[in-house]
Amino acid sequence: MIGNVHIMGIVNLTPDSFYEASRVRQADVMSRIQEMLADGADVIDLGACSTRPGSPQPSLEEEWARLEPALREIRGYSPLISIDTYRSEIVRRVYDIIGPFIVNDISAGHIDSQMLTTVGQLELPYIAMHMRGTPENMQQFTEYTDIVEDVKAYFREFALRAADAGIKEWILDPGFGFSKTIEQNYELLSRLAELQELGRPILVGVSRKSMIYKKLGITPEEALPATQVLHHTALERGATWLRVHDVAPAVQTALLYQEISGS
Repeated sequence: MIGNVHIMGIVNLTPDSFYEASRVRQADVMSRIQEMLADGADVIDLGACSTRPGSPQPSLEEEWARLEPALREIRGYSPLISIDTYRSEIVRRVYDIIGPFIVNDISAGHIDSQMLTTVGQLELPYIAMHMRGTPENMQQFTEYTDIVEDVKAYFREFALRAADAGIKEWILDPGFGFSKTIEQNYELLSRLAELQELGRPILVGVSRKSMIYKKLGITPEEALPATQVLHHTALERGATWLRVHDVAPAVQTALLYQEISGS
């Protein structure tokens, strides 16, 4: 951790994640994790189900077949792990292998009605992300009265559901790129500080996303410098978690932010 900033390194176990370099073969999982930790990652986020816009979703057993070998390899190594899943059964299976971890759910419990209950029962920390619909259809749901006010209302409602489920520790993810136009993503980032009134840590995941590369007319592979600009902006506006493909540059950005801000 750099000051109050946590860096979460993305390890994709999927064959179709939008940024090809983030896809990790099973044989390379441990070396990628070790590299990210050496570069300064606080948390490793393992994902076995691509959630890019329009992506078809694998079955539960397909997701598990990708995830289980990696979990068995890292068991006993004990880095702080986050699992990017919206399925409560995956959460239970992961817990049986590695014990406590962070649940990173793009749907904030809306896709799987048992997710919040499961997380509460297992007393796990939870990342709740704002999204409408599912990855397949989410870009059909981009009409808002006011993007920031609507996101705040979403998380106020989530806070009640989390409390009912016994979830004590949760992080707010505004969901950049999910159910939002490019313009809405930038308005949300510009006004990110307004989300601090909800009293929760804020996680920002903008690394190499289409809000960058489509806006600039480049590719995800060319989007690293612009990603760091947005990371610094997010930190200025109250983010304390960055979910990133490139750990070392994110750490450098956080260090310089700390130096400039004096925080």
